[in-house]
Amino acid sequence: MPDTTRKQAVVLLSGGLDSMVCAGLAREAGFDVVALTIDYNQRHRIELAAAERIAQAVGAVRHIVLPLDLSRFGGSALTGDGDVPKHGVDGTIPATYVPARNTIFLSICLGLAEATGARDLYIGVNALDYSGYPDCRPEFVAAFENLANIATRAGVEGEPFTLHTPLLAMSKADIAREADRLGLDAGMSWSCYDPGADGRPCGQCDSCRLRARGFAEAGLVDPAAA
Repeated sequence: MPDTTRKQAVVLLSGGLDSMVCAGLAREAGFDVVALTIDYNQRHRIELAAAERIAQAVGAVRHIVLPLDLSRFGGSALTGDGDVPKHGVDGTIPATYVPARNTIFLSICLGLAEATGARDLYIGVNALDYSGYPDCRPEFVAAFENLANIATRAGVEGEPFTLHTPLLAMSKADIAREADRLGLDAGMSWSCYDPGADGRPCGQCDSCRLRARGFAEAGLVDPAAA
């Protein structure tokens, strides 16, 4: 049973390294973790199993996996429209961008938080070592938190929401070190956008490249690549 004297935080848990560390930091900050995973029919569905492992590892008091088939919209390589780029990060918004994904996901996270009485939301967005996604920037974070507090009953009645983005200014190496410091097994997490038929990471997509570089710069071995 959850400790009712502790506050709850809703954590968006994709199953990736960033969301794993984010959940660990929420737990470290004293929150009971309510994990929310969106099954958006992503091509790398293997991350859903990773999210389940991580939720258990951080002692989530509740883990909701919500189906929301964004492949019906299209517009992204992650939902089946085209190939996942393998040429590395080049500063442009890549084909793996999912239209308005973090806005959609955070809106659902906000609804869950308001319904359950939580006033703290966590998302593992990162503005340094990221793939050029516009919904990972500080401007987006500030705008969404403002929206949350003018668009909800809780917000207008004096129970404001806080959107926590503890990884925002971290490098991928910093994030790898945080996983190690928190005692989280990075091998539980999944980052690859385009896994092979054998269930192994491709090693060439932007997410694989950023992860590999981060662990190398941190001087750590990535157990997922061992």
